[in-house]
Amino acid sequence: MSKVMLGVCSLALFFSAALRSEQIGSVDTVFKLLGPDHKIVIEAFDDPEVDNVTCYLSRAKTGGIKGGLGLAEDTADGAISCIQVGPVTLSDKVKSRKADGETVFRKRTSIIFKTMQVVRFYDDKRNTLVYLVYSDKVIDGSPKNALSTVPIIPWGTEALAK
Repeated sequence: MSKVMLGVCSLALFFSAALRSEQIGSVDTVFKLLGPDHKIVIEAFDDPEVDNVTCYLSRAKTGGIKGGLGLAEDTADGAISCIQVGPVTLSDKVKSRKADGETVFRKRTSIIFKTMQVVRFYDDKRNTLVYLVYSDKVIDGSPKNALSTVPIIPWGTEALAK
């Protein structure tokens, strides 16, 4: 793949992910005299294929001059928590992607080569969605990861009364 094509794909990936997440807040972790501080950012995104499932992702964001210009590489640290916020109906497409999962969120964590992504799996035996967050690089990934599960339960007071 040419460098130009790789750059175009990276930009498209960055802008599509940015449209799907919403920053909830952040905390500073290291003071930087020049540029923004290092921080932990909390973002929320809705699963694009499953209505009424929202995931909250916390991730490290590098500050300083390079971070302020978008040139720094963020660490692979991240955590995730997903919840059911209303009635969930799973499509056949979601149910069929059990073993290999489906990427539901991707965020650029370096200028080109590193991304943090969330992959959804479906455990039909337990009727549960499983969300895995991890970071990868074109050359070398990271084993750092976190999981969150969303058991698909009946929703509303009528369902709870049964």
